Amino acid sequence: MIRILALLASLVVLAACETTTLDEPPEDLGDFNMRVGFVYTDKALQWPLSRSAEPSEWNEPIERALEARLGRYDGSGQYDVAITLEGFLLATGGIPVLVNPKSAAVVNVFVYDVSSKTYLVRKHQMKIFEDTTGESAIIGSGYSRTKAEQIDGLALKIVDGLEEYIAEQHAEHGWFESASAAEISEQIQDPAAPVDDSLPLEPAPEG
Repeated sequence: MIRILALLASLVVLAACETTTLDEPPEDLGDFNMRVGFVYTDKALQWPLSRSAEPSEWNEPIERALEARLGRYDGSGQYDVAITLEGFLLATGGIPVLVNPKSAAVVNVFVYDVSSKTYLVRKHQMKIFEDTTGESAIIGSGYSRTKAEQIDGLALKIVDGLEEYIAEQHAEHGWFESASAAEISEQIQDPAAPVDDSLPLEPAPEG
């Protein structure tokens, strides 16, 4: 049995994913320039079996990741970006090697073209799972990471996923091309669909 567990542990370590880092090389995003980024967490649901956390604890980590990743692009266009945290699970301790819960989050993302006053991305939902490292693969992130570390890791993965998604759309559909942004918006949006104005791309008043 000990040999089997040791073999399982070694295989898990070998299969562990590379960790997402804050300073990964930029993607090709054409004329993309984030005018402002918004993060909304107040309606996020904490799922069963999660470590306890306030939704507000996610704001600063996601905002920091947004600025680090999407704030570095200096294209000629201006785009507003919004991320709404819908729900999350911060893994607790599991059974080493055999049962290792993974932290996860669900977000909706929006990208608004300021010049054409249209949405390129409207309420696109992403399911995000934390990175698996050798340590967390064996004993679970509930043991190997603090709550703050789990939130920081997921926040970066959220923005990393958004960055990769819009890079794919730029490559495949020509998003963030200054000469045709308005035409692209018309192509990807159904004119007959109702406009979703539930998410204002303006900061909420304080107080």
